[in-house]
Amino acid sequence: MLKVLLKKQLSEIFRSYFYDQKKNKARSKGTVIAYMVLFVMLMAGVLGGMFAGLSILLCGTMVAAGMDWLYFTMMGLLAVLLGAFGSVFNTYAGLYLAKDNDLLLSMPIPVRTIIAARLLGVYLMGLMYAGVVLLPAIVVYLVVAPFSVGRLLAGVLFFVLISLFVLTLSCTLGFVVAKVSLKLKNKSFITVALSLLFFGAYYFLYYKAQELLEVFLQNVTVYGERIRGAAYPLYLFGAAATGDPVALPVFAAVVLLLFYLVWRLLSHSFIGIATASGATAKKTYKAVHTERKSADAALLRKELARFTASPNYMLNCGMGILMLPLLGIFLLIKGDVFVEVMEELLPGFPGAAAVLLCAVMGLVAAMNDMAAPSVSLEGKSLWLLQSMPVTPWQVLRAKLSMHLILTLVPTLFCFVCTLFVYPYTVGEGVSAALFLVSFVVLSALFGLFLGLKMVNLNWTSEITPIKQSAPVALALFGDWGYALMVGGLFFLLGRILGAVGYMLCIFALTAVLCALLLSWIRKKGTEIFATL
Repeated sequence: MLKVLLKKQLSEIFRSYFYDQKKNKARSKGTVIAYMVLFVMLMAGVLGGMFAGLSILLCGTMVAAGMDWLYFTMMGLLAVLLGAFGSVFNTYAGLYLAKDNDLLLSMPIPVRTIIAARLLGVYLMGLMYAGVVLLPAIVVYLVVAPFSVGRLLAGVLFFVLISLFVLTLSCTLGFVVAKVSLKLKNKSFITVALSLLFFGAYYFLYYKAQELLEVFLQNVTVYGERIRGAAYPLYLFGAAATGDPVALPVFAAVVLLLFYLVWRLLSHSFIGIATASGATAKKTYKAVHTERKSADAALLRKELARFTASPNYMLNCGMGILMLPLLGIFLLIKGDVFVEVMEELLPGFPGAAAVLLCAVMGLVAAMNDMAAPSVSLEGKSLWLLQSMPVTPWQVLRAKLSMHLILTLVPTLFCFVCTLFVYPYTVGEGVSAALFLVSFVVLSALFGLFLGLKMVNLNWTSEITPIKQSAPVALALFGDWGYALMVGGLFFLLGRILGAVGYMLCIFALTAVLCALLLSWIRKKGTEIFATL
């Protein structure tokens, strides 16, 4: 039974490799093998190669300085971090709040067997992620340092203990995540916030990693002694991998004790969490007078509710909402430098900085492409809208309005920030504002046009129309191309027309394109929507 449950657990984790959600059918054997080979290449080749390179960079210097333990402390912590992060959400979704918990608990299967199968699934995922860090680190160490059987055995035992520690940490964090998720109401915003926080931390470390490594390697002995004195458990953690007779037994005892405590916790709390239905607030009925709203307002509210209820929708199609204010704040701080550089590099193009600022704001505004998948996201519930006493144009207008509201406000905020940086003339300011507004309108219309021309209502996961559809990709790259064209054509026509004349011409062109797309959507687009 344990083998069957584990096989089911792994098939759920790698479900997308065996089943095509877009076509709603199983993949062919050749496709499955290709996906598996690609996965192995990404994990072992790309990730494993990256950490192997890091190990080679660190190991020689640290071994020569007698800081073998510090080398394993760093690589071990990276393995724990990657292993726990890679498996914690699998723990949350697969161990505690799996959709088939009620079904399995209703069968004559011991609870401990269910927990063991779930734990093995979590363990294998953590082992995979931790292994791409720690296995190259151990191999590089055995090559660089003098080889001995003791070092080899210590490395193998350290790897096993790290994998158990990752499992323990993943179960603990997954327990916390499961407990908190049962209390949360607005989970989508929490998911988006955590994702953005992770992306920000990742890019910060990415750009600072080389500089930090150089400083660290130049002073490795000094930092090693400080860590050993101020954080002795970290010393024991790293020294265990070198076969230290004191550190290795202590580390093993701590890991095994923590794992035993987590197992006891799971045994007592698993059924309570697995069968929990979430927080249900007790409400007392109160008669409340609600004002009647128009059909347009109700449709717009529905579109906004769909957007804010889906982390995938917000992260993949609404990044401009965050990036535009950040760009405005950045320009307030560093924008004067950009303006000075542009004026020095392009003395023969007066107003070039104003045009390029508009192009940059257009590039960032193009990251909002909510209108492109909005029709496809209706999916099999499209008949609800078609059966309501509203016209197709009202439905499509609500989708356009959502895009315009969520994009125009941050775009205008960013533009107002540039007013404190660049000394616009009245003509430059007005023409720039007209272009930005028309660009946002064009991007909304173009996205909805593509969404109607290439609609996909047969999907089983919302990520398909949001991230894996042609309308979203074409809308994004099309808007980027248009913004780049605006910046590039200025160097051909700017001297002839001047900055104000050029931006007014671009505004006129954009307005014409908007009128054509709007006319198509109101006539042909509504017909397409009505017959979907």
